[in-house]
Amino acid sequence: MMVRLEFRGVQQVGPTDTSSGLAHVSSGFNKYYPPDYDGEKHKSLNAYRGKHALGDRARKLDKGILITRFELPFNIWCGTCNNHIGMGVRYNAEKKKVGAYYSTPIYSFRCKCHLCDGWFEIQTDPKNTRYVVVSGARQKDEEWNPEENGGFAIHDTEGNAGPADPLAALEKSTTAQNLVNKVQIPRLESLQEVSDRYNSDPYALSSLVRKRFRTEKKVEVAKRAADDQLKGRYGLPETLQLAAEDDETKNEAREQWVKGRRELEAQTSIRRARLQSAAAPSFFSSASSLQSRDPLALLKARVLSNTRQSRSLKPPDKS
Repeated sequence: MMVRLEFRGVQQVGPTDTSSGLAHVSSGFNKYYPPDYDGEKHKSLNAYRGKHALGDRARKLDKGILITRFELPFNIWCGTCNNHIGMGVRYNAEKKKVGAYYSTPIYSFRCKCHLCDGWFEIQTDPKNTRYVVVSGARQKDEEWNPEENGGFAIHDTEGNAGPADPLAALEKSTTAQNLVNKVQIPRLESLQEVSDRYNSDPYALSSLVRKRFRTEKKVEVAKRAADDQLKGRYGLPETLQLAAEDDETKNEAREQWVKGRRELEAQTSIRRARLQSAAAPSFFSSASSLQSRDPLALLKARVLSNTRQSRSLKPPDKS
């Protein structure tokens, strides 16, 4: 007996065990195709066996019901056994479309309580973006009402405003039209002009940008080399960021240098004045003392000083 095998999308032909009628293969991707299987007629193995691709979940698909996994969005009490069922408990629910809110479908989820034989039904509420319990259970009220706490309603779809004033509506529409004509349309036209100007010749604009980038890069490289040379000359750290050499920086540096030089000159003049004032009294006191002495005493003192100097200059005796 010969059967066809499909191994990862490639059809193969090989011998099988005639006692079992199945191909002995090790890979989990292999599929058994019976001898009477016709690809053009059956299209797929599910169609050949008369089964749905979703398996047992689609057993009620002819009634518009799909078995799906549903998780409770809130706490409820079962209406049959009156037991509490916590939020997050999952059920194999019967999902069915029961209506629509504009273009959004409304789905119903019918679940069987795991604590009893009762059923409860929960539907979606697209209008208020929530779930509601329809039958078989009651929801635990844990919602916070902002209106009771001085706030505003979150989902106010009805609208409590009074009848619209036709004159106010006309004025509002006129104001909006003036805004469109005087502000929005000119702005859009200016943006369109800018877009057309930038997109008129992309090659020329790209060349201009690249040329400007190369020029700026050369200037930056030269400035970095000059900064490195200056740092190496004065032993400055490499991480030090030097200021840019523009007119404002040069003027500021020149002003700081002039100010520092003036301060240095002022300090020097003050120091000289202090030294002169300290040396003047001693000079005048020595001159006055010399004038007050006797001329004979001055002559004697001079002779003694000359004798002392001659003795100090005389070479020592070799004997």
